[in-house]
Amino acid sequence: MVVSFSVTNRVPKNRASLSTQQRRSEVLRAIVSDYISLQEPVGSKMLLDRHQLGVSSATIRNDMAALEQDGYITQQHASSGRIPTVKGYRHFVDGIHAVKPMSMPERRAILDFLEHGVDLEDVLRRSVQLLAQLTRQVAVVQLPDMRIGRVKHCELVHLSTHRLLVVLITDTGRVDQRNVDLGEPLAESDLPRVRDLVNHSVVGLTLEEACAKIASLAQEARSKTVPAELRPALIAVATVLMETMVERPNDRLILAGTPNIARVGELTPVLEALEEQVVVLKLLSGVRDMGIQVSIGEENEDEELRSASVISTGYGAENAVMGGLGVLGPTHLDYPGTMSKVTAVAHYVSRILAGE
Repeated sequence: MVVSFSVTNRVPKNRASLSTQQRRSEVLRAIVSDYISLQEPVGSKMLLDRHQLGVSSATIRNDMAALEQDGYITQQHASSGRIPTVKGYRHFVDGIHAVKPMSMPERRAILDFLEHGVDLEDVLRRSVQLLAQLTRQVAVVQLPDMRIGRVKHCELVHLSTHRLLVVLITDTGRVDQRNVDLGEPLAESDLPRVRDLVNHSVVGLTLEEACAKIASLAQEARSKTVPAELRPALIAVATVLMETMVERPNDRLILAGTPNIARVGELTPVLEALEEQVVVLKLLSGVRDMGIQVSIGEENEDEELRSASVISTGYGAENAVMGGLGVLGPTHLDYPGTMSKVTAVAHYVSRILAGE
């Protein structure tokens, strides 16, 4: 079941029975919620007008002063309201614990859009396009590392007497296509023989094992232990396959929604990090499971991301994480909504990869 997150206060309805700590926690959640919604400093009058806190304005001001002293909120100017700090956002995010099912139309719309992907890369491209549209932030997904899968099939397509298309498919759903230029012509009737030799050697093996096996097959062709009419094509196909297998396709990102944060001046370093990709790849490579992860501002290890929040999770099949998927945005982004949408999209990507 796909779920969305909501903020539940878990406090008694009778606020008079709240402890000071509970009341201040409720005040803090109200400040963070209002700042995320309005993106302007929050004052005591605003809190009293927008929330039924059940205490006097003097008590609210005292609570805000205590929260500021403890580092949960800060005041930009002497006469301004308060804004949350990273510590305040963290308290808010850690309080997001209750879940509720997504609506059927939302679930149907997500699945319908993703199911129209023609292959794994298209599904992932659609996933970030959808996330960027849903969250109005930057969405990013890491292409899976082919080395975690096994070769399912290698198809050869005859394009001309001097050119083939080789299609490598793994059991994780990864598909790589490469052209093979032939030095000598190959009869179309001989193509199945080359394909069978390749598949007999590599199907069921990991990429590392398959690379070693295909190298041995190429060596056999050079030593003339395969029919002469197949040797040039087999050597050419083996060379392209080895190049494909030793590449690191997980060192690639698909991005969507960059214009969504281009207008936020404080996120200029984030845009630069997105262009270089290294920082974001490092972040997504650290995703180890399907659980949601939230990294806020200064919690981010890399300096380029310390003005941003990152909400990420893993996607995959059969409990095996194939890559990371997430959203980057300002620290005042909508945490409950964004966490819900990242979780939902990752869930459906995983379902599609599992063939469900």
